[in-house]
Amino acid sequence: MRDKVARVRDLMTKKVATLNRNDSLDMAEGLMVMGRFRHLPIVDDEGAVVGMVSNRDFFRSALAFSLGYGERGRESMLRVMKIKEVMKEPVVTVAPDATLAEAARVMMQNKIGSLPVVEERALVGILTETDLLRHMISISSK
Repeated sequence: MRDKVARVRDLMTKKVATLNRNDSLDMAEGLMVMGRFRHLPIVDDEGAVVGMVSNRDFFRSALAFSLGYGERGRESMLRVMKIKEVMKEPVVTVAPDATLAEAARVMMQNKIGSLPVVEERALVGILTETDLLRHMISISSK
């Protein structure tokens, strides 16, 4: 008898923090720091995923700091800039019924560290490379 094939829905995080494209970058940074995560889906008013922000997007603001604007200048810039100015779009997504192998392949091909999980245009979860690594560790230690 064959083992059950693991699906995205088996590993995805179901409670996902999101923001809107018109929210400020400092809100995104604060949420990511507090929640200790690296990827943040950006949704429209209907809840459809329209963009992604990652911790890499904040390296740009670190560049402003290193160019002499200082911490206050960086903080001011993050308050003024909107998420839509740095978010990645279009967003690569995955369905909850996709296999983990399919999801991993999509992440590798697109060189991304997370996939919003979407069902009928609605965000239902997020799958990260950490989720996949954790799963690999759990099955290899059985």
